[in-house]
Amino acid sequence: MASRPNLVVGQSGGPTAVINNSLVGVIHQALEENAIGGIYGMLHGIAGVLNEEFVDLRQESAETLERLRNTPASALGTVRRKLKPEDYDKLVDVFVKYDIGYFLYIGGNDSMDTVYQVSRMAERRGVDLRVIGLPKTIDNDLAMTDHCPGFGSAARFVASAVRNSGLDTRSMGPDGPIKLVEIMGRNAGWLAAAAALAKEDESDPPHLIYLPERPVSREQIVDDVKATLDRYGYCVASVSEGIVDENGEAYAMPSGKVDAFGHEVKLGVIETVASVVEEAVRIRPRFDKPAYMQRSFAEMQSQVDREEAYQSGREGVRAAVAGASGKMIAFERLAGPEYAIAYRLQDLDQIANAEHVVPTEYINAAGNGVTQAFLDYARPLIGGPLAAYGKLAARAIPRR
Repeated sequence: MASRPNLVVGQSGGPTAVINNSLVGVIHQALEENAIGGIYGMLHGIAGVLNEEFVDLRQESAETLERLRNTPASALGTVRRKLKPEDYDKLVDVFVKYDIGYFLYIGGNDSMDTVYQVSRMAERRGVDLRVIGLPKTIDNDLAMTDHCPGFGSAARFVASAVRNSGLDTRSMGPDGPIKLVEIMGRNAGWLAAAAALAKEDESDPPHLIYLPERPVSREQIVDDVKATLDRYGYCVASVSEGIVDENGEAYAMPSGKVDAFGHEVKLGVIETVASVVEEAVRIRPRFDKPAYMQRSFAEMQSQVDREEAYQSGREGVRAAVAGASGKMIAFERLAGPEYAIAYRLQDLDQIANAEHVVPTEYINAAGNGVTQAFLDYARPLIGGPLAAYGKLAARAIPRR
């Protein structure tokens, strides 16, 4: 490695409300490290390396970097690209060509596999390249870490959105008493579960939560909706896009397409559930699909999420300069009455292509909600209480 090798950083996969905090953390720490020469950003993730498209991050102003901390989406651009075996050789060739000794990649499951494969290729070729993964995903499904940057802010948005839409539904009375909200999460239901974080009492929305980890039959969904209508007069459900029935069959309809990483693209989970409910209850449910809004509302940033994303970027640079490679910055929750974490290095071969799903103890016995253990786990991550809402006492005036 040259005496002052260059550092390159990139962003990959679905953006989050705080992903640029990790980027700024990398830049800020790299500026303080005498061991680092140039600080480069790759445009549109790993594709930027293959195309040799870099930007000079040392030229960015302090004001721009501070504003980026409040900006959603990926400032460097992102990518979803499944690399071929020969691509890894080319990536290392480009790193050598540009005298890059430090490679940091901000991403989720598939990105961590990319980082792992690059680290292995560099090691096989004897190239002194220090490779560090920085976690990012609203799905919260990376292994070997308590949670992931991006989840806390998306969870704050989901909790607020489902509560607000739910109160709208309550106000509609019999004119529209059923609301279904489709929440992201292909195989892990962390985000759909987060809808419960806005509940103040049992009657508050959401009344039902369905997660991919717990199969649910059409009959149970119908019975749950009917029971909720009978009890509260309205029903709001948070439905993960990945839910399956008792036979393991997805409610979402197959599209016949796959994404760049071979994941099946599915359509219409909420439409399917709505059709099941309407046929049985004879009430047409209304439904919402927040879709990409769940990951792009910087106004809903969790301050905890924001700071942890930033510090993970700094920790990644420190680890690389200290000689670490083939690792991911992970979060370890510390014991004690107050929420606190420590940053740890975890081996990428334990993380690449693994998934951390919602554990059984976080799902209620009926499979249509979450437990107090989940609330205790997730509440610190959303960065403080949500806005307090009021309820009329609604004392009836005697009829004359």
